[in-house]
Amino acid sequence: MKEIPRKGFKALFVRSVLQIVRRPLYWVGFFLLPLFFFLFLTNLMQQGLPSQVPAAIVDKDGTSLSRQITQNLSSMQMVDLTEACDSYTQARQDMQAGKIFGFFLIPENFQADLLAGRKPVITFYTNMTYYVPASLLFKTFKATALYAKAGVAVSVLETAGVDADASSLMMPVNISARPLGNPWLNYAVYLCNSFVPCVLQLMIFLVTCFSLGQEIKYGSSRRLLDMADGSIVKALAAKLLPQTIIWIVIVIFMESWLFRWNHYPMHGSWWWLTLSEVMFVLASQGMGVFFFGLLPNLRLSLSVSALIGILSFSIAAFSFPAESMYPAVGIFSWILPIRYNFLIYIDQALNGIPVYYSRIWFAAYIVFMLLPFTMLWNIKRAMKRPVYAP
Repeated sequence: MKEIPRKGFKALFVRSVLQIVRRPLYWVGFFLLPLFFFLFLTNLMQQGLPSQVPAAIVDKDGTSLSRQITQNLSSMQMVDLTEACDSYTQARQDMQAGKIFGFFLIPENFQADLLAGRKPVITFYTNMTYYVPASLLFKTFKATALYAKAGVAVSVLETAGVDADASSLMMPVNISARPLGNPWLNYAVYLCNSFVPCVLQLMIFLVTCFSLGQEIKYGSSRRLLDMADGSIVKALAAKLLPQTIIWIVIVIFMESWLFRWNHYPMHGSWWWLTLSEVMFVLASQGMGVFFFGLLPNLRLSLSVSALIGILSFSIAAFSFPAESMYPAVGIFSWILPIRYNFLIYIDQALNGIPVYYSRIWFAAYIVFMLLPFTMLWNIKRAMKRPVYAP
């Protein structure tokens, strides 16, 4: 049987593989948590756009017009009128208790005031603590109120003997909306393809810093350098290569899970998107090594990685455009690998534009891959004289 060499790249590679196999925590970080989040997020948003949001109606008028408005509102796909409250107080209490996400209030003498031209006020309330369902309710409530106003105006014009089509006077220009990239308005198409890679970035940060920090914690970093003949580049490359291979397998599974299994739209090239995911893994590892180089301490590097990884969900401009952020905050969205992964996904998968227009985002990945070289001296210094500070 051929003896495994005790020094060199191969020996370091085998040593890293054995560490991964023998430590259950690596299995949790590599497989259990990422796969759990993949399945959890896609299953949570399997229905795409939320519908049938619980709401209430407060009808203080009780006329045929108010009943027609109630009927129109209940027929809307986004609304489920689960409550018919007698007063504003009761509806407010139900909303505060979490039974409903909003309510639509029709005032007293609504029909009489409307026909007399006294401009009655329809009021609707939504609980914006729950942003997505409340926003959908707001949109539906507003549309219902506008339709009611337009319907009454058309009836008044027709009663007054207007010869032309009254409806054309109310809406002289027809609007044809054609959403591009995601014509189904499916929230999962947008959110899962941003949040799932962001979870993966967080796990890459943590596992990278953990694996390097363990060497210093247990005093095995000198042995690592000795096996690499004193080369910190060889030590880090052999140490992280098995992790890179595993992450690439995970990220290709993620791509297949999102676009093949869940049938999310893919209008561009599979090749360029796959290349983006592979470079995303390398860029995330590069940034993880950079964090460890800044703070070559297990606890501190893990804390920084967790903080940056969690903040990526908000400052990477998934749910709020970077252009609308305060400049001092928005600039941080450009120092995260996940931001460029997201932009390439938009360009290639949703818009299907030529890769020429995404070239700058691919170049940004290379910058993150080169980051560790700025901290090699500090990592080597810490590994030569390992001092564990709990």
